[in-house]
Amino acid sequence: MNAQAESGELVLYCSVDENWCRVMAEAFQRETGINVLMTRRSSGETYAQIRAELGQPRGDIWWGGTGDPHLQAAQEGLTTAYQSPMLTELQDWAVSQAEASDYHTVGIYAGGLGFGYNTDLISDDAPACWSDLLDSRYEDDIQVANPNSSGTAYTLLATLVQLFGEDEAFDYLRELNNNVSQYTQSGSAPIRAAGTGETAIGIVFMHDAVAQAVQGSPIKTVAPCEGTGYEIGSMSIIEGGPNSENARIWYDWALSADAQALAVQANSFQVPSNVNAETPPQAPRLADIALIDYDFALYGSSEERTRLLERWDQEIGSLAR
Repeated sequence: MNAQAESGELVLYCSVDENWCRVMAEAFQRETGINVLMTRRSSGETYAQIRAELGQPRGDIWWGGTGDPHLQAAQEGLTTAYQSPMLTELQDWAVSQAEASDYHTVGIYAGGLGFGYNTDLISDDAPACWSDLLDSRYEDDIQVANPNSSGTAYTLLATLVQLFGEDEAFDYLRELNNNVSQYTQSGSAPIRAAGTGETAIGIVFMHDAVAQAVQGSPIKTVAPCEGTGYEIGSMSIIEGGPNSENARIWYDWALSADAQALAVQANSFQVPSNVNAETPPQAPRLADIALIDYDFALYGSSEERTRLLERWDQEIGSLAR
């Protein structure tokens, strides 16, 4: 698909790795002549910003980040419906995301949740399961993000609830807290810390662990043995944004196979949503991962997400060091 040449500006709120944000913004600007003003924040932070700007939106498009906060934004009327002509080229899971939100958001990539560990720091009896991360030998050696700011960490919270039951999941998180040295703002920060040896284990989406390994860090990627959740990275047009026509041009362009193929240039290894876009060979194969039947509608709802985050603040965040 060729993006239509236009003029003016596009205010982009981007919730993937900053390198990928930059690659996409620069490519779109070259192809369309539209000047892109990009801000990079994690999924939870971007959702909070869009909510704070309700009535006077400054952004036009929210691209990337886990689907749950995109679905919550859709439910709260923070984003606008748009049925792109590119929907016919998308994977079923990407279209399902659009249908679940009455076309207020759409899937742009997918990735399984897991963790990575530094093989220089852990060589024997390496962790293979969620339960292994509770071992006392990992005290102060695990990093994970805060689910209030990070879509990755919220996906972990929702995954554990679906895997084990809600009370059991919070029991697990309380025990895990004994081994957590830091709750980061960004979902990918823990694996970067593991890559440099600052911590031994980072709980992240598996493609973020792969990215560290591809760059030469001693990182081994793990799909937990009990099964795991996954994200549908999503995109939404912000309701009432100042450049709505340019937002739709970005939306169609970002769903194209050519635009999604730019991910590899940014060392990003998610599974693209366009069926004609080549999946990077290094990307974790979803078919090889024991994925749960993640309930995106429930855990992306405003009520459930707000409730679980409040419980996390009360029972886990209050313990955080």
